[in-house]
Amino acid sequence: AETAVGMASNYDLAGKLLDMEDVTVDMLKECKRLIVVCSTWGDGEQPVNAQDLYDSTMEMADDSLSDLEFAVLALGDTAFDLFCESGKEWDAVLENKGGTRINERIDCDTDYDDYAEDWFEKTLEKFQSGL
Repeated sequence: AETAVGMASNYDLAGKLLDMEDVTVDMLKECKRLIVVCSTWGDGEQPVNAQDLYDSTMEMADDSLSDLEFAVLALGDTAFDLFCESGKEWDAVLENKGGTRINERIDCDTDYDDYAEDWFEKTLEKFQSGL
């Protein structure tokens, strides 16, 4: 996430890094562009700092995020059965609530630095061009 924020200015975008526990659904409704970087905890669960926001997002009306462009980078470990499950759930709920996926979700295993940076570049390019 820090990488994307650092790269945003290269695309004339203002990046802001927030912990999910500091984000509200009202903030999501106001958001125009969003990159979610989320790990999976335990047996395919949301991380503790993301659970409340995820639950609140699930309760939103289906068109609540119709102005949102989003992309999800999911972090996980292929040693576990529910690899990147939290990120998959975020990708689905943001779309189900009306958001537009600007780039395909990427599911990252434990060694992800190089391909995550490439994905951030492509995502930021798409945000910049409005694709």
